[in-house]
Amino acid sequence: MPRISAATIGEHRARTRERILEAVSRLSREQGIDALSMTDVAHEAGITRTALYNYYPDKAALLLAFTEQVTSYFIESYERELPDGATPAERLRAYVRLQLAGLVAHPHPGPADLSAALGPDAYQRLAEHVAPMQRILAEILESGAASGDFEVPDVAATARMVLAVIGAERVPLVSGAVTVDRAGELVSDFVLRALGSRSPR
Repeated sequence: MPRISAATIGEHRARTRERILEAVSRLSREQGIDALSMTDVAHEAGITRTALYNYYPDKAALLLAFTEQVTSYFIESYERELPDGATPAERLRAYVRLQLAGLVAHPHPGPADLSAALGPDAYQRLAEHVAPMQRILAEILESGAASGDFEVPDVAATARMVLAVIGAERVPLVSGAVTVDRAGELVSDFVLRALGSRSPR
């Protein structure tokens, strides 16, 4: 039986979950999420593989928990970094920068590869976990359209295109061919021009 290193079993389990997700974060930066194995995560977290399965029964469940944590961190960072009274263009730039920083901090394969690796059901649950980030983007586009700063004929379609442009920088970022700051400028400028922004810079 594993030694309890906290005042209560609940606290012990919370700390163990934190160590597991920290292990996923470190390993995702080193080898990418697609190459991640339950054995690697257990070793990195300092627990047995059997103990890991008690928390997360498979890789899909582990990635869902990790994605939920990353999504929460993104939303908190976005709200913290955004200045009061930010324009739609400033909000879009902040969104793009944080998304690109996330690609570097937590490298992961594209949607098609993830779907193939996890299966359609798990991938759909994963998509539901990142939905809050997509809603933020939709709200930025809607506010820009309402203020006349953006031309957005279809919010959902435009959001997909913006995310596709961000995703196109995944490989250059992970390989080190471009910095987050430079990619942020390139993507933001491109998207704002496409939106007909009155203040692209």
